[in-house]
Amino acid sequence: MLIAIGKLARRWACRGEVWTNVYGLGRTLLATATALTLALNDSKVMFRPLAGTLTNPPYCGEALPQAGIFCLLAPRLELARWIAVLLLIVVASGWRPRVTGFLHWWIVSALKTSGSTLDGGDQCAAVLTLLLLPLTLTDGRTWHWQAPPAPRHRGWEEIKRLVAVNGTALMRLQIAGIYYHAAVGKVRVTEWADGTAMYYWLTHPLFGVNSIFEPFVRPVLLNPAGVAMMTWGVVVVELFLMMGLVATRPVRKVLLVFGLLLHFGIMILQGLGSFSVTMFGALILYLWPLDEPLPLGKLSAAIFKRVSAARPPLHLRETATIASTTSGERGTAGSV
Repeated sequence: MLIAIGKLARRWACRGEVWTNVYGLGRTLLATATALTLALNDSKVMFRPLAGTLTNPPYCGEALPQAGIFCLLAPRLELARWIAVLLLIVVASGWRPRVTGFLHWWIVSALKTSGSTLDGGDQCAAVLTLLLLPLTLTDGRTWHWQAPPAPRHRGWEEIKRLVAVNGTALMRLQIAGIYYHAAVGKVRVTEWADGTAMYYWLTHPLFGVNSIFEPFVRPVLLNPAGVAMMTWGVVVVELFLMMGLVATRPVRKVLLVFGLLLHFGIMILQGLGSFSVTMFGALILYLWPLDEPLPLGKLSAAIFKRVSAARPPLHLRETATIASTTSGERGTAGSV
């Protein structure tokens, strides 16, 4: 029995590579979102006093918040904020996942447990960075953009792979649960069930559509069929994203496109930038197979080639500069 379980665990652990640039891109997006939140918001905003509480933030009453960066450096919250931003930039760069993976979770969890002005993206990032620890702590690469190491299915390597694969499975289950809760929770609300919720959200004075896009969106909101399609479309997409947990690889990639479009719409229409970037990272970790590295190197090379082709060679630019300078000097001499 134990031998059979061991063989099953070995097949489960060695079914595919997990330390690729796919999870690296997901980590970078998660870290970038939190870094933007902290860099663009003053500590007086992130740690604003809340009504009905006996103490002012940061809230350091329990063991986990007390060990966080904001409680350790309180009341110097501005210093803590900028240190956290610098550390998150290092995390986003992809350097030493084994070290920065823990730092990432430490900073995000400190913000979640001791801050007051938070959104769903901050809470999601705190959970996902915790579930990423089995991957980061077993990732021996210098940069998470590097190609995965040559597989060695023996001894300690098998144990590391088993830990990482289980962490990946828990992470995907958690993200599926997020979309399940989002979809099912909406169905129980009258405005979402009758197809009018998007009208109230997008005309809300705080969370509504920004003034740039309001002239384009308002006619849709005032049309019964249009607002119903927007409202129920969100629920349908979230239900399909939840089913990505059991979908085939080709279907998961299609769902990834719809999920990215959904959160891009939230970013553009409602201005929830850091939340959307967090969910971009979550969707990549959830729907793109980790053992299929993204062609990021080819993409950057293609962009560089296109930019270089659009600009004239350096020697031609220098010749043009010299010619224009010479003609300018002649014109000046002639006018004198």
